[in-house]
Amino acid sequence: MEAIKISLNDYILSGGGANGESYDHKTDPSIMLKLYFPGKIQQPLDEMIMARKVFDAGIPSPEPGEYVVTEDGRYGIRFRRLVGKVSYARATGDHPENVERYAREFAEMCLKLHSTHVDTSLFENVKERYYRLLKENPFFTTAEKDKLARFIADTADTDTAIHGDLQFGNLLMVGDKRYFIDLGDFCYGYNLFDVAMVYVCCCLSDEAFIKEAFHMPKSVSREFWRHFIRAYFGPGIPQKEIEELVGPYAGLKTLIIERDTKRPMEEFRVELAPILK
Repeated sequence: MEAIKISLNDYILSGGGANGESYDHKTDPSIMLKLYFPGKIQQPLDEMIMARKVFDAGIPSPEPGEYVVTEDGRYGIRFRRLVGKVSYARATGDHPENVERYAREFAEMCLKLHSTHVDTSLFENVKERYYRLLKENPFFTTAEKDKLARFIADTADTDTAIHGDLQFGNLLMVGDKRYFIDLGDFCYGYNLFDVAMVYVCCCLSDEAFIKEAFHMPKSVSREFWRHFIRAYFGPGIPQKEIEELVGPYAGLKTLIIERDTKRPMEEFRVELAPILK
């Protein structure tokens, strides 16, 4: 697919993240640009194609836009802004008195997502993704990799949707509408691979990261998790039991984190102890 050439003179910087920057159009408030850092060509194209497949599958998500390139060779995606949007992370951080309501709403959207059957010929199996991450990881021993691979293999097989980066910053509220965003890792499979990311972001990450990424103290994110699991799993299951169930899948997230940080992450690996013992 050939990228559409655009001029950055028509845009103004509005934010940034790990992979790139976001821009607003100077004269048309309905247009937004997500621009990746230099050298990233395939990533925005893959994200746009994935976003289209997810949107066509009926997942509540913003309609994808166009694959674009600027004069200086940076690639990105141009799409229609969701005017008045706010993430569940931002809403919770700004209004912690509403944490229970936001956590329950987030859980309800996650339950709907995880009950949505998808065409498995269009998306990757979450197991295959983790096998690949495990193979590429240089920090686990061969014996440890064998145990982790067996755990992944023994996990239930389903054809239901997985967001891939499920955290409360990736669900937006716009009036009475709700939209999942950042769907580049969308796949299908067992729901706990997704729920584990909620656990990582709310409970396993450190205070500084949670404040910077999710605009709240860790005490509030922990409370969000407590209300989330009650709404998601039901009120009759003890929190400790749920965390023991989710923990190993949260530990597997270290494969993603170690790929990006290029170092072992002991603070997340501790959740893998039941598998590696």
